[in-house]
Amino acid sequence: MSSANSTTPDFWDQRYTAGKTPWDQHGVPVSLSDFLQRSPVSGRALVPGCGSGYEIQSLHERGWSVLGLDFSTAAVVQAQRILGSLSHLVRVGDFFAPAADLAGFSLVYERTFLCALPPELHAPYARRMAELIVPGGVLCGFFFHGPEDEPPPFPLSHEQINALLGGAFELTENLPVVDSLPLYATKERWQVWRRR
Repeated sequence: MSSANSTTPDFWDQRYTAGKTPWDQHGVPVSLSDFLQRSPVSGRALVPGCGSGYEIQSLHERGWSVLGLDFSTAAVVQAQRILGSLSHLVRVGDFFAPAADLAGFSLVYERTFLCALPPELHAPYARRMAELIVPGGVLCGFFFHGPEDEPPPFPLSHEQINALLGGAFELTENLPVVDSLPLYATKERWQVWRRR
């Protein structure tokens, strides 16, 4: 898969429209379910690059005020179809663009979003997360370490992720993933980063 246009919505629209989405779990990963069961609800949650949006329903059912965001219209249409009566929790939008309601999150869920971004957007991602997440809030999810012969996904080493997030966040969980998709098997970790 060429990375030439992976920063444009059209790149992802084509893949969702064609059903070529090997990153789609078609459900909620065990690590997230476990984390939500043992974590108190404390406000708003964001799922950037939400794709098909399965996790949005889980967050909603646990009591979170959740917003799913994706800049691919085809992904949002699919998520809205899957979510049915909860379709209003997903919208087309740009994670990096200022918006009145993109602030004050206690939880941001990371799943295949960071690794879909080319390396030049990794530092802006980290800065944006620090802006969006309140002190004591968490960035939790799956971080792709690779290797990868033909990005995307774009791998980051443990050292690179620590350098990106370690200033504004503290790593509080770093666990193996038991139900990775073939694309990510043995190449990802479940991590929780708490905003300082």
